[in-house]
Amino acid sequence: MAEPIAFDDFLRVDIRAGRVIRAEPFPEARKPAIKLWIDFGPEIGEKKTSAQITAHYTPESLIGRMVMAVVNFPPRQIGPFMSEVLTLGLSDGDGGIVLIAPDQDVAAGERMH
Repeated sequence: MAEPIAFDDFLRVDIRAGRVIRAEPFPEARKPAIKLWIDFGPEIGEKKTSAQITAHYTPESLIGRMVMAVVNFPPRQIGPFMSEVLTLGLSDGDGGIVLIAPDQDVAAGERMH
């Protein structure tokens, strides 16, 4: 378990639901990854990221899928690609990443409480 943090610290992390609108292989990445373009609704708009999720997902299987992501980290250069958000997931028993997503339909851009 990580060190305890103040509730106000948690509130500073902006986690939103978004819908994948485009996905492509990312062969230039050091570890297998997929480039994602995610729609976070009218307030935030479209953001891009790369995610090491190839154990369970193909680019084609991600289109239209809802995901959760941290939207207020600074952009980060990943090889030739600028990642603007951090898509959230959990490790399975073999170390593959399983995406975190709402289990009901929500609007793109909804903030996690």
